[in-house]
Amino acid sequence: MSLSRHLLRAPRLISCCQRLAVSQKRSYAAEATAARTEMEFTFASPSDVYYQAAQVKQVDVQGLSGSFGVCFNHVPTIAALMPGVVTVHELDGTQKRIFVSSGAITVNNDSTVQLLAEEAHPLERFDKQTVASNLSEATSAVSAARDEKERAEAQIRVDCLQTLQNALTAAAL
Repeated sequence: MSLSRHLLRAPRLISCCQRLAVSQKRSYAAEATAARTEMEFTFASPSDVYYQAAQVKQVDVQGLSGSFGVCFNHVPTIAALMPGVVTVHELDGTQKRIFVSSGAITVNNDSTVQLLAEEAHPLERFDKQTVASNLSEATSAVSAARDEKERAEAQIRVDCLQTLQNALTAAAL
């Protein structure tokens, strides 16, 4: 009976050992590269390439589960992006702010990061009055929708434009 109980615990023990070994390896890598702070960043959309294997300090994004920042030696992650502003902190201290409609970010174990956006445009490309006008039209389209599909599509436009308008307002402050 004692032997069977030990056999039942084996998979859990192996799992714990694997997690411990990975966390120790990651900690050792962090100590060995403590002087490094930059990471390799690639950011593209179907129409533009904003960064290609560029060295940056940090990238801030709006994920489905909330906002988060990615720095050197970040835990490996794959996340879907919400409409919002991606802020790239460059090595010289400047920040580039680019609005994305959606996409995905991948953070790899070697501190390389890839961000692929469905659509992406620097905030400077947007006109506040045009965004406000489009938001008003989209809000009207939600009310005038004939079915659930139309209503859902219009609501997505409203959410995206509202987020863009908030980003433009915050950037003006």
